[in-house]
Amino acid sequence: MRFLSRRLVMPSDLNYANSLFGGRALEWIDEEAAIYAICQLDTNVLVTKHIGEISFESPALQGDIVEFGLATKKVGRSSITVTCMVRNKVTKKTICVADDIVFVKVDPETRLPVPHGKTLKELEQFNKSLFKD
Repeated sequence: MRFLSRRLVMPSDLNYANSLFGGRALEWIDEEAAIYAICQLDTNVLVTKHIGEISFESPALQGDIVEFGLATKKVGRSSITVTCMVRNKVTKKTICVADDIVFVKVDPETRLPVPHGKTLKELEQFNKSLFKD
């Protein structure tokens, strides 16, 4: 899993218990996962179809820097399924995991699913070349 993006937890992101509001975390996850899927499929005409299990494991507090790890789990004809882990940048403690986030490529006019033309193997090879250590 590659950690590709970071956010600073600000006062406006907090709940009544002074930790990161779960709804804000989910908003960030949906946005980060969508950007990841757009980059993987080389199209910005994607919609979120499904977000599976979400597990909150530890709090993030004001001033914490959180980072988003993303990985492709599955590639369908018109869809891509990703997983996202949010963790504390400094402590590496997992804050939240969202699994089985499904995005579907749609026709911009009809809004019906259309093939994206990518395979999991192609994406894995692309990512290997992109993230050489």
